[in-house]
Amino acid sequence: MASHAAAPQGSGPGAAPAGCPSPDPALGPEEAEDEDEAPAEVHLCVLWNSGQLGIAYYDTSDSAIYFMPDAPDHESLRLLQRVLDEINPRCVVTSAKQDEYMTHFLQRLASQEHREPKKPEIILLPSVDFGLEISKQRLLSGNYSFIPESMTATEKILFLSSIIPFDCLLTVRALGGLLKFLGRRRIGVELEDSNISVPILGFKKFVLTHLVSIDQDTYSVLQIFKSESHPSVYKVASGLKEGLSLFGILNRCRCKWGEKLLRLWFTRPTQDLGELNSRLDVIQFFLLPQNLDIAQMLHRLMSHIKNVPTVYSALGLRDACRSLPQSIQLFRDIAQEFSDDLHHIASLIGKVVDFEGSLAENRFTILPNIDPEIDEKKRRLMGLPSFLTEVARTELENLDSRIPSCSVIYIPLIGFLLSIPRLPFMVEASDFEIEGLDFMFLSEEKLHYRSARTKELDALLGDLHCEIRDQETLLMHQLQCQVLARAAVLTRVLDLASRLDVLLALASAARDYGYSRPRYCPGLHGVRIQNGRHPLMELCARTFVPNSAECGGDRGRVRVITGPNSSGKSVYLKQVGLITFMALVGSFVPAEEAEIGAVDAIFTRIHSCESISLGLSTFMIDLNQVAKAVNNATQRSLVLIDEFGKGTNTVDGLALLAAVIRHWLALGPTCPHVFVATNFLSLVQLQLLPQGPLVQYLTMETCEDGDELVFFYQVCEGVASASHASHTATQAGLPDRLVARAKEVSDLIRSGKPIQPVRELRKENQMAQCQALVEKFLELDLEDPGLDLDVFMSREVLPAAASVL
Repeated sequence: MASHAAAPQGSGPGAAPAGCPSPDPALGPEEAEDEDEAPAEVHLCVLWNSGQLGIAYYDTSDSAIYFMPDAPDHESLRLLQRVLDEINPRCVVTSAKQDEYMTHFLQRLASQEHREPKKPEIILLPSVDFGLEISKQRLLSGNYSFIPESMTATEKILFLSSIIPFDCLLTVRALGGLLKFLGRRRIGVELEDSNISVPILGFKKFVLTHLVSIDQDTYSVLQIFKSESHPSVYKVASGLKEGLSLFGILNRCRCKWGEKLLRLWFTRPTQDLGELNSRLDVIQFFLLPQNLDIAQMLHRLMSHIKNVPTVYSALGLRDACRSLPQSIQLFRDIAQEFSDDLHHIASLIGKVVDFEGSLAENRFTILPNIDPEIDEKKRRLMGLPSFLTEVARTELENLDSRIPSCSVIYIPLIGFLLSIPRLPFMVEASDFEIEGLDFMFLSEEKLHYRSARTKELDALLGDLHCEIRDQETLLMHQLQCQVLARAAVLTRVLDLASRLDVLLALASAARDYGYSRPRYCPGLHGVRIQNGRHPLMELCARTFVPNSAECGGDRGRVRVITGPNSSGKSVYLKQVGLITFMALVGSFVPAEEAEIGAVDAIFTRIHSCESISLGLSTFMIDLNQVAKAVNNATQRSLVLIDEFGKGTNTVDGLALLAAVIRHWLALGPTCPHVFVATNFLSLVQLQLLPQGPLVQYLTMETCEDGDELVFFYQVCEGVASASHASHTATQAGLPDRLVARAKEVSDLIRSGKPIQPVRELRKENQMAQCQALVEKFLELDLEDPGLDLDVFMSREVLPAAASVL
């Protein structure tokens, strides 16, 4: 889902809100840099009426409200389902008054006990909370920090009208219901005072146009993302880290915001050719040999884009980009939009904030010469030790001579106290009483009292610590207001800096791994890949054999790939999917050449992970994945199927596979682009598929060298003659005797001949049975009067003899 406003399609989560700036998320405390920050939550509000859908949601990661203008949706609410799949809301808020379609949809959503990552909470509010007029009033009367306080009520209405589409009635009602829910639940401010409202730092528009549909199964089997347990469970809150995955090898981002944007691009591949080419232009520029130094310099600067105090690094980015070709949009945007306001903000913060003192005291502190009153109080506080020593010397003169020493201490929130050591005769509480002193408490063998002098100090000096803290907190608020007044610049800085960080990371990976620039051909309706490579497998294998792939037009829309086990069929399928995916996120790809047509979705049935939590068998999961492709794939979709049908008996599995392929072939020119890898050679031998130009048969090239089978891992036209399972079994370490017997039985089944037991095995069984019978006979007590030999013969000897004969 791409955020929209004044920024281009797919510009990421920090896309400039439509006319309303959202402040820099880095304004938060330094711990925002820690990996154990609380996970972001999304709270979605939706209304459905007369075939139209109104959606708005609140994202706690940036405290912004996103809205989608009224959009048509089918009665099956496919658009709503797509939104839910992409944003994974924590809860779904809607009106208690709904038609049957929405009611059934919510019932299905609530019944998904094993929905990943977690099924959302369904919250029904009274329909009156979604009234049009009351929703408008909530929107217009809201307290938003991004709106200058100097605006009049009329100016505020005009300002919000330029952001929020008040002519989209369902969207307005959804926004009103969302505000009602946020105010009731107090999201993010549950522990704050009731007068503090939920922070809303911007309104942003999002759309689903140009996005490529990819489900979680595809992300998993292609290893686009892969989470692993972190070796130290205390390192990150989730206990997970990124494993060997496409995201893992391409994520060379230096700042946190760049990593978030890269992940967003991966979860929202796009068909917007303008956006994709703009990304590739920047990558191509940084890959030129003469630009290596500037790329490395910019990448170093990116590591300092953490928070506002390091905004000077953004100025360095601006100065560097002003020397780069302004024909590239990103460089032009950074050069123009990183204005002098950045320098003003950096100077302001640098002159006010005492960063060392703030770290030492774990709170906001200011530098000297900012506020004379605070400086004076700090001087008095700093001079207290020597002053209190003098006071203590005077106090000691007035105490009992048995008291050897005393001190005057200052405790915040309590004040000044006289402290004396506990003497041996001070046993009971009554012994603590000293004339002229008010006993307060005993701590670490020290008695603490209030005296007339300490009371004078309280009145004279007051609670300095609290007063200084209160005044500095007030200054911090004033500083925040001045920074927020230029929040649009800060937001844009993060947007552009994170975008530059991502493209520098992709350029670095492309340089190291030898990737090339893909070309986009909207009229192709498919993909053409010349000598493509699997981006992960090539890093793990000592040698990797590249392979080409082509699908498009009216020929070869369905490619059936056969070949021996372990010959590389699955790797080939994943390779096609990954190269296509990388092109659709604007990355260079591991291939000599790649032409990517109009692809609107990628579906897979490659590998199923059995899970008790899902409550489904492996074969049922396989069926669900294939059903998803059958029901949703279009002529522009890429479908990758590996070994479908293996989860049930051979005949049924073969029939299902043939039926699915024939269904797509019957669509003719609107058939999706399908790659099928299978060991069901009967699919071809029995001619279960219709002949025609839409089907093309491929195989993995091999060569038999005596008893050895040599894999070339090269795709070529043709059909495999055998699966060579026996060879794979031998490689897996099965005994030769078992492999030979399996091959013999396979040949007998294939030729329709009866299967005879192995003679040697039969002889071994006969000898074992005879030996067991002899042992039983020797155990008989022939002198036992109760022994019945006839019973022994009928129960033991005769059955054993019959089995042997």
